[in-house]
Amino acid sequence: MFWTVLFFLVLFMMLCYYIEYLLKDEKFDKIPGPKGRFLIGNGYECLMESAQFFAYFRNLASQYKDICKYRIFNVKFVLLYNPEDIETILTNTKYNDKGYIYSFLRPWLKDGLLISDGMKWHQRRKILTPAFHFNILRHFSTILVENSERFVEGLRSETDKSKTDIYSFIAGMTLNSICETAMGTSLDKEKKVIGTKYKDAIHTLGTYILYRAQRFWLHPMALFKLSAVGRSQKKTLNEISSFRDHVIKQRRQNGTYKNLYTDVMNERENDLIGQKKRLAMLDLLLETEEKGDIDIEGINEEVDTFMFEGHDTTASALQFAFMLIANHPEVQDKILEECWQIFGASDRKPTMSDLADMKYLECCIKETLRLYPSVYFISRYCKQEIKLKNYECPAGSDCSILIFDLHRRNDQFVEPLKFRPERFQEEPTWHPFAYIPFSAGPRNCIGQKFAMMEMKLVISAVLQRYRLLPVTKPEDLDFIADIILRPKEPIYVKFENR
Repeated sequence: MFWTVLFFLVLFMMLCYYIEYLLKDEKFDKIPGPKGRFLIGNGYECLMESAQFFAYFRNLASQYKDICKYRIFNVKFVLLYNPEDIETILTNTKYNDKGYIYSFLRPWLKDGLLISDGMKWHQRRKILTPAFHFNILRHFSTILVENSERFVEGLRSETDKSKTDIYSFIAGMTLNSICETAMGTSLDKEKKVIGTKYKDAIHTLGTYILYRAQRFWLHPMALFKLSAVGRSQKKTLNEISSFRDHVIKQRRQNGTYKNLYTDVMNERENDLIGQKKRLAMLDLLLETEEKGDIDIEGINEEVDTFMFEGHDTTASALQFAFMLIANHPEVQDKILEECWQIFGASDRKPTMSDLADMKYLECCIKETLRLYPSVYFISRYCKQEIKLKNYECPAGSDCSILIFDLHRRNDQFVEPLKFRPERFQEEPTWHPFAYIPFSAGPRNCIGQKFAMMEMKLVISAVLQRYRLLPVTKPEDLDFIADIILRPKEPIYVKFENR
């Protein structure tokens, strides 16, 4: 018995060393980075507490100049935070495929625009690009204005408080906005239990995805399905699918989508076409389905993708913007002065032309996204070998772009840790790929104009009614590892009536 156990133990150790030998890659090994453990590489570091894990990568970026390697078993990551290498990756269509981390989103988003590759991605991008035409955004602005007004009214009760946790207010507003613009349904008016569950399910799913990503033994789908979190995720996905299917079915049955996008795309600015009917991105997909260019599975994928990408990222940016504006009264006064020049004493609703005139506010939003990019990392899978500035990245690697660290490089930005919106009023002194809050290249964020429009409407509406006073300060912030940038503790702001 002893000799049998010893034999299998030796056999197992030989197998492990053989696998470790197979994992060796001369080009990958030349890239600087933290020393990994036997077989699992750097997988053990993933088990850190979430805030510690976030800080760990910031330390890597400060310790290694421009580039760093990181391995979890056989998955090789090359971490990039220098603009020259990032330009090489993002501008070359050969490196358009999404990286390993996105596979954890696949049970939900499947082959939606965020994850799909190759011809499927090109086809979907072509289908969805018209959803962000100027005329379409002008119709969506009506919904966003109304939601901004409800958001402002909802803050009235907060003026008596010494501080307000703003995220819950903002997230509710942005989720309702994307529901109305993507699916044509207001969650605030949804009386069914399924509608309420949908709100919670979207947020819960993000925590499951990160939980799995940090635990390397749950990466194989077969093992994840057997886990308690895997079973909970399946239940959550069913809740999301149930609500989505209900909305799509109703929209298809009432036929409001027919020719709606075509009419709006052809209308002039002063036309009233389409104003009696609420436009939704879903309408474009249903029109495309009738032409045979997408099926119901594809519609489901894209609706889920817009719901995921379209609310939490904007909510994240808005909470940081409110915090920064509260802590910089001189900036707040300049934004208010700009609003006064546009609106005067009028209480009229903002137009697309008004939004174009909010140039200083736009600088403030851009500077917020520089310091606190909602999507603080992105990843590309490289099928082919890549020649970077100083190293060669082997085929089969994941190139992870650390946007958070890129945006804070002191060789690119003067006083990089300071909130200085004025830097965006001047000619850029930084590399074109040193500032990429919406990514860049062919796979840049399709909804960036929509996001900027929503943020301008919300911030301008709030500042015209309330003065923001500081509670949470930038130096108080710690962050946790998540799909988007999240503070460890709530961000508080005080609202005072003007």
